[in-house]
Amino acid sequence: MSFGGEVLEGTGTPHIEAHIHLEIMRRNSSVTCTVHSHAQAAVAFAALGTPLLPLSHDGALFGGDDVPRFTDTGALVSTSALGVALAETLGDAPAALLPKHGLVAAGDSVHAAVMHAVLLERACRAQLTAMAAGPVRVFSDRAEAQFKRQQCWSDGQLRAGWEYLVRSAER
Repeated sequence: MSFGGEVLEGTGTPHIEAHIHLEIMRRNSSVTCTVHSHAQAAVAFAALGTPLLPLSHDGALFGGDDVPRFTDTGALVSTSALGVALAETLGDAPAALLPKHGLVAAGDSVHAAVMHAVLLERACRAQLTAMAAGPVRVFSDRAEAQFKRQQCWSDGQLRAGWEYLVRSAER
C-alpha cells in the first residue's frame, strides 16, 4: 500500500483502519511495524482514566510516564486525518491506549512492536488486578522505571520475549 492508501501490489482491499498503520509509519521513519488490537484489559483500563503506573517490569516500558491516550474518537480510525491525530498522540512512545477501542504499538522491528503491544496489555492487566484488591501503594518511581525500561526492554530482551511467544504458539 502507498501512504495514500492505494493498493500497490496484490488484489486485496485495504482494511478500514489501515490509516492507523500508514500514518504512524509516515510520521516516524524508524517505525517498521505497528500493531493494533482490541485487547480486553487495555480497553477496561483505559475506561478508568487512571494513569498507568510502573507496577511491574511490563509497566516500566513507559519509563514512569503515563501511556499516551488517543481520545479523538472511540470509533474506528477510518480516515487519514484520524490516523494523523493518532500518530501525533503516539509520538515516540512505544504504545498508546485508545479508550473505548483498544491499543496501538509501534517499533523498529516486528518483535519490538509485538512486544510493546503485549507488554502494554500485561501492564494494564496487572494494574487492574492490583486496583481490584485495593489502593495501589507500591510501584517504581520515575527514575527506577526509566532504569528498568533500559534494563528490561533492550532490543535483545524484546527479541527474547518475542522468541518465547513464537515457541509458545508453536506448541
